[in-house]
Parts: sequence; C-alpha cells; structure tokens
Amino acid sequence: MKLNDFHYMTSDLKAEAVWVHGTFLAIRSEEDYYVALYHMGSFFVEVWYSPQADKITYTIGFRSAVHLEPYLQMIDISELETA
Repeated sequence: MKLNDFHYMTSDLKAEAVWVHGTFLAIRSEEDYYVALYHMGSFFVEVWYSPQADKITYTIGFRSAVHLEPYLQMIDISELETA
C-alpha cells in the first residue's frame, strides 16, 4: 500500500488497513488521546483514540521522521554497543 492511497481512504478503511497491514510500534498519551504508532511498510500511521468518545478520532499517515520524535524518548538505547 502506498501513502497516497491511504490518504484517499475513508476513516473506516484506514482503520481496517492499519489493523490488517500495520505493525504496532509504540503508544503514547497526548492530552485526552492515546496515540498508537504503526509501520505500514513504506510509511507510518498514527491512530488517535479518544477514550471519552470511545472511538478512533484521527488516523494520520506520514513519512517524515519529524513525526517520529515523540516516540524517540520511549526508546532506551543505552545498552546498545557503538562501533
């Protein structure tokens, strides 16, 4: 699947595509939402879930590494060896 195809899907189809094709990577809290990060092969997707509404509110696909910054603080690389 390509990012451009993903952008043209309905909200329901986006959620289904992430469920079927996505690989879960991380989850974080942002204000009143839980935001789950998925890898879709050639791009990433954030799924914004609202516990108050009990539904997915946003599904955002992207390639930019800038959008990955909120997840980098969750990764501990202190035990990795450097060359």
